[in-house]
Amino acid sequence: MSAPKILATGRCLPERVVTNEELSRQVDTSDEWVFSRTGIHNRHFCTKESGLDLAVGAARQALERAGLGAEDVGVCLVATFSPDFASPSTACLLQKELGLKEDTVCFDLNAACAGFLYGMKTAHALLADAPRPHALVVGCEVISRVLDMTDRNTCVLFGDGAGAAVFRRDEEAVWHTVFGSRGDAESIMVEGPGPVRSTVHMDGKAVFRFAVEVVEKSIRQLLEAEGCGINDLDLVVCHQANARIIDFVAKKLGAREGLFYKNMDRYGNTSAASIPMALDELSQAGTLKPGMRVLTVGFGGGLTWAGALLKW
Repeated sequence: MSAPKILATGRCLPERVVTNEELSRQVDTSDEWVFSRTGIHNRHFCTKESGLDLAVGAARQALERAGLGAEDVGVCLVATFSPDFASPSTACLLQKELGLKEDTVCFDLNAACAGFLYGMKTAHALLADAPRPHALVVGCEVISRVLDMTDRNTCVLFGDGAGAAVFRRDEEAVWHTVFGSRGDAESIMVEGPGPVRSTVHMDGKAVFRFAVEVVEKSIRQLLEAEGCGINDLDLVVCHQANARIIDFVAKKLGAREGLFYKNMDRYGNTSAASIPMALDELSQAGTLKPGMRVLTVGFGGGLTWAGALLKW
């Protein structure tokens, strides 16, 4: 089975940085309280930027770094649960902004925090019959627009941002994936359109239990498929929801120090954007090198989860 070969990544963040100290002036919280429970110090919130602005910024960066133009893209997907509009999709608006050809396959998908990996799997499958050989997948969220800023249990967790990846099918490479869903509107939920402003509702303890369960299970399944141990990997990039989740799973698996990447201290939980943003940060720092085995895991509302082990 062919695998996606990631050619380049990109990310885009709103200008405004919101610290825990700033939030402490709105709700009963503090930097120590938030960081000790989540690993988060800062996040970015949109003020003048739209979700499309972030998606365009990340996508253009990825295309430029890949040395590709609009005429090279055959599939364009955007993973988001917080689009600017219910319709048209962000992907269709992105097609116009980037000047992608009109026969490009474009649509949004919502798998919450697992959305980028769902998007990558979907785009990889679509490339088998796409008009051009490259796919653009963007994870983009403006979660600040659905936050209740009086609820300290949720408003301190999330941030806005976008991450993008450009890839083509590699017929000689193999990747391993796992996907799952468990219908649950109680653990984490955002209401649909209606007379009352939609906000995030979350049972933090239930989400924590779910996350550590499915992250460990997904990683073990991927390691078994690859026929290797956890410390044979070069890097593990989980959805950046909470440092405690990542630390708990890493300890349970006996992972070496530094194997699991964390950057939620700077961005908070950016849902579908967190994995591509982390990959871009690692790539730009020179940490990711050709041939590395990178395992990624996303988990979130739905409930959904996804994992992929690929060669960089």
